[in-house]
Amino acid sequence: VAEKAGVDASGKVLYVWFDAPIGYISATREWAIARGEPELWKEYWQSENSKLFHFIGKDNIVFHCLIFPAMLMAHGDYVVPENVPANEFLNLEGNKLSTSRNYAVWLDDFLKKFEADSLRYSLTMNMPETRDADFSWKEFQARHNNELADILGNFINRTFTFINKYFDGKIPEAGENDELDKELLNKLAEARDGVGQTIDNFQFKESLKKTMDFCRFANKYFNDKEPWNTRGSDPAKCSTTLNLCSQVAHSLAILVSPVLPFTSQRIWNILNLGDKADKATWDNIGGTPLKKGHVIGDLEILFVKIEDSVIQEEVERLKDVQSQIQMEKEKQTVVENLISFEEFQKIMLKTAKVIEAEKIPKADKLLKLKINLGDEERQLVAGIAQHYVPEELIGKTIVVVANLQPATIRGIESQGMLLAVEDGDRLTLLTTEKEAAPGKKVS
Repeated sequence: VAEKAGVDASGKVLYVWFDAPIGYISATREWAIARGEPELWKEYWQSENSKLFHFIGKDNIVFHCLIFPAMLMAHGDYVVPENVPANEFLNLEGNKLSTSRNYAVWLDDFLKKFEADSLRYSLTMNMPETRDADFSWKEFQARHNNELADILGNFINRTFTFINKYFDGKIPEAGENDELDKELLNKLAEARDGVGQTIDNFQFKESLKKTMDFCRFANKYFNDKEPWNTRGSDPAKCSTTLNLCSQVAHSLAILVSPVLPFTSQRIWNILNLGDKADKATWDNIGGTPLKKGHVIGDLEILFVKIEDSVIQEEVERLKDVQSQIQMEKEKQTVVENLISFEEFQKIMLKTAKVIEAEKIPKADKLLKLKINLGDEERQLVAGIAQHYVPEELIGKTIVVVANLQPATIRGIESQGMLLAVEDGDRLTLLTTEKEAAPGKKVS
């Protein structure tokens, strides 16, 4: 292309993220063609009534906020992004995800053990909207058990278990609302508006928090109304309580649907409403569509609690993978630190006999040694005082690095370095198997 345009492009590189976003348009065109409406893509990319949003990670902000919009504006016929919600990074159990090293949660494996909505909930509640976040299996378990099961699932279960047991599985009649009933309906309307607004602003974590806050209030409402008592003392009040709880369950099925679509449908099935839950609109939240005598469907536990042993298996698997990764890194470090034979020849190792040894005042780990290198005597400072007493060193033949640049340690010059092996808490000096004269080269 550059050659045809008469431009010298030699040495130029086209970065993938310059080209990749164009695929968004071509994918839409392929979709339209597959539907048998080849011009339909224009309603999305070239209509003034269309709004474009990009949901991305923070590492792609430049390309979606600057480069791609500039390309669209340069062409002139395309809508540009209305908003680009970008998340920070999500880590896994304190480490970066690595699919190539199997340090990841694989969706097909996950779905064999857990509910999809539980993962959707956990990830949304932990969404890295403003800073990097961390997914942990323990937190996932806690959110599933303590929030989904104990709050949302508990409200649905207790409501319809009560209706099944005391109202023959039929929606009871609603009487006059008291102040607490009115507060419940007001809270529901506030939740509808608040959750809707936060979703419109792409604050998905906050929207789900508002939803769960209302669920908490709904449970409190059930407790405060005490239907187990009013069933005998004030049947009309009990009937109203359970009617309103049923209407709330209907609203909750819609309210949770953006994050928990499968749970939404299961609540819908319990309500025996037929069709699909996603047919309901946001405006249906807060209404009272369930009529007296409506027969509810089969009750099921929405969220079965996850046992510790199941979670521990997942934790241990990641620990094993991380250990393997660490071992590979250490092996790689060893490989990267290999030196050539020529470099090794630069190191001059010689035998030396210890002539004198003494402790260095106010230095618990250091000894000062005088050694005989055959043709000369030298002074060494060595950190071996916790492993050897000076007297046992005198007369020993050791191995030293003879051509090491001198260093000053605690004001004392050290003219070389002795060799030792560290094994746990033990330190053992390298010596010769048989008697050897000082100053002999070690090779």
